Amino acid sequence: MLKKRLLALAVLVALAIGSQTTARWLVAAVSAFAAPGRNTIQIKGSDTMVNLGQAWAEKYMEKNPAEFIAVTGGGSGTGISSLISGTCDIAMSSRNIKDKEITLANKKGIDPYEIRVALDGLAVVVNPANPVGKLTFDQLAGIFTGKISNWKEVGGNDGKIVILSREINSGTHVYFKEHVLRKNDPASKEEFAPSALLLSSSQAIADEVAQNTGAIGYYGMGYISDKQKPVMVAKDEKSEYEAPTIENVVNGKYPISRPLLIYTNGQPQESVKKFIDFCLSKEGQEIVLATDFVPINK
Repeated sequence: MLKKRLLALAVLVALAIGSQTTARWLVAAVSAFAAPGRNTIQIKGSDTMVNLGQAWAEKYMEKNPAEFIAVTGGGSGTGISSLISGTCDIAMSSRNIKDKEITLANKKGIDPYEIRVALDGLAVVVNPANPVGKLTFDQLAGIFTGKISNWKEVGGNDGKIVILSREINSGTHVYFKEHVLRKNDPASKEEFAPSALLLSSSQAIADEVAQNTGAIGYYGMGYISDKQKPVMVAKDEKSEYEAPTIENVVNGKYPISRPLLIYTNGQPQESVKKFIDFCLSKEGQEIVLATDFVPINK
């Protein structure tokens, strides 16, 4: 009876909050508590991948009612830390695991095993009212390091550029810094401008860009909506400007793309392997496409 009451309370709280994602989490968390005996898989990590992970989990549980999968975000670093501490079965990550994380994992008896599950393009977005529609890598690096601070310097209106970034534990933050700001140069020490607003999620960046005409941010292209305008990007002034589309990620034309990864402790076994096999199956990769990411298996 207590478990049923908790589930009902979760539903009421979720409805009051009005967030579909939060609603799913509250109901899912209590459902896991209310369903003893079901096999439970804990997945944590990349906020970029959280909607994809939830979509996989929901479809998988429909097909396998004896299984329960809990998916939470928090950033790639959070997921990898959870795997190392033994508090999750699968870590979602939009970056490769770092050497120091592998060393720490091994000291704790954890053997991180990497699996590529999808591809993603990072979209650079501005407010739809902003006339700027294309930028080079050099211009992007100048903007996000603070060397370019006014939109008129890149062909826009006279106005301050408001820089939005993910927090430092985010794989998206790390990838953008290394790939765009530092242009994959190991010797580069470029950092985001001190004035950059570090936001906790891709959705927070999307929401801020939607209401701030001076803002610029970046996130996985699955978050693009008509409330933000994706900027076309070129490696340099002599290169073609390309839009963040699935086609351009597949054919390699869009220059800011990356693999999406999951990590397990050693090669996946039993229920974890069964779930991952589903993610990599034709049906699982169709879900990748439906959530605006790029399948690795067609």
